[in-house]
Amino acid sequence: MTLGLLLGIGRSFRRKRASSLDILSPKRAPRDFYKGKNCKPSGFHTRKGGYVVQPDKLPNYVVPDLTGFKLKPYVSQCPVNVNKTNESTEASK
Repeated sequence: MTLGLLLGIGRSFRRKRASSLDILSPKRAPRDFYKGKNCKPSGFHTRKGGYVVQPDKLPNYVVPDLTGFKLKPYVSQCPVNVNKTNESTEASK
């Protein structure tokens, strides 16, 4: 009897399918499964097929006023070597 129990447990471990260990995707999931792109909705659907956008769910970017700012918004991927001057070394001390 114990041998049959051990064989049954061994068979259950062997029946594991490789597909069950894969990442769940909509192609392998049930028909109504929707994975999405990990983003939150900005509104909701109405009963008549419309979509209502909620302004409080939209991103709000606060940009400061940069008038008179010396630096430019672009940063080069190939920076030029700048020689250190005495002023910069004195200021860091």
